[in-house]
Amino acid sequence: MSAEPTTTTPEPLADETAVRKAISATPRPPRASATSAALTFGWRGMLKVKHVPEQLLDVTITPVMFVLMFTYLFGGAIAGSTGEYLQYILPGILVMSVLFTTVYSGVALNTDLTRGVVDRFRSLPIWKPAPLVGSLLGDSVRYLIAGTVIIVLGVILGFRPGAGVGGVIAALALVVVFAFGLSWVFTTLGLLLRSPNAVMNAGFMGIFPLTFLSNVFVDPDTLPAGLEAFVNVNPISILADASRGLMEGNAAASDIVIVLAVAAGLTAVFAPLTTHLYRSKA
Repeated sequence: MSAEPTTTTPEPLADETAVRKAISATPRPPRASATSAALTFGWRGMLKVKHVPEQLLDVTITPVMFVLMFTYLFGGAIAGSTGEYLQYILPGILVMSVLFTTVYSGVALNTDLTRGVVDRFRSLPIWKPAPLVGSLLGDSVRYLIAGTVIIVLGVILGFRPGAGVGGVIAALALVVVFAFGLSWVFTTLGLLLRSPNAVMNAGFMGIFPLTFLSNVFVDPDTLPAGLEAFVNVNPISILADASRGLMEGNAAASDIVIVLAVAAGLTAVFAPLTTHLYRSKA
């Protein structure tokens, strides 16, 4: 005699109407504004630095090395004394170090893209460019840190800006604004290339020649005529001249206008392009 099979009766499902009523009783959280979302992603960048402080090495140790090496290795040969050369080169090193840091904006975006983090951002009910804008706002803090390190070191070594603290702050602000515009170029590069290393290599291949073929290190009057002509129209040279002028209190208004115009032009061209590529990666 075989035992009859036992059957388990499934638990009754919860009433769908009651569930909907319970859910609808809770007000939906307000949608984050564009500004709030961008600032949140900027803070995300700061938290990344907090948890991995080694990321600040490129904006602290590297600028110090540049200032010390160029001042004490070439100062006597170029300007006759390290003190005189420091007055010339420090604003240029400020420009160079901050602009080098902009490459990492593209590297960080490419890292998020290759690890799938960007896909998670796209699924959020937020302003779509918020991760891009927020990331660059966070990077602007890195630019400020790099510039501050250079200026403090320069003052310790004997750099004395003729325009005082106000001129230094104005020069640093101008450099950060230009760096913000330039960083859009590298975010575009970060969305086009396949790996963070490729972005870094391509970025420095572009920024190195422009920086060294400028008046950051030497007066263009000492260069061959053809090279001098290129250096004089190089936007990085104009930025370095404007920074020197602001620190000394004799900045040319035309230099400042050109720097701001170039920064605005880079943002106007590459910000929409970056946003388009960011959306098309879905």
